[in-house]
Amino acid sequence: MSKLRKSAKGRDCQLMIHPYCNQNPETVVLCHLPSADKGWAIKSPDFFASFGCSSCHDVIDGRMKTDLPQLEIERCMMRGLFRTQKIWFEEGLLSE
Repeated sequence: MSKLRKSAKGRDCQLMIHPYCNQNPETVVLCHLPSADKGWAIKSPDFFASFGCSSCHDVIDGRMKTDLPQLEIERCMMRGLFRTQKIWFEEGLLSE
């Protein structure tokens, strides 16, 4: 397991997809976001991911149906990616 994946344990959800986010750090994992590298049984790279609770993870992976427009879900994913990468830079897990 990569350092980036391990760093998600016990964190606050950075996706925060309202009203679905359960805000429970015990359920937070590294949620891989859709990318050109993603495919059948292939995840995006760990650096293209966000800390996300189990409910938000279900939304972005399509396991939970919502009334939200896809554009709003994508906005939450990009916000979560930015926030997660900011944390990684501050903690030295990513560098320029």
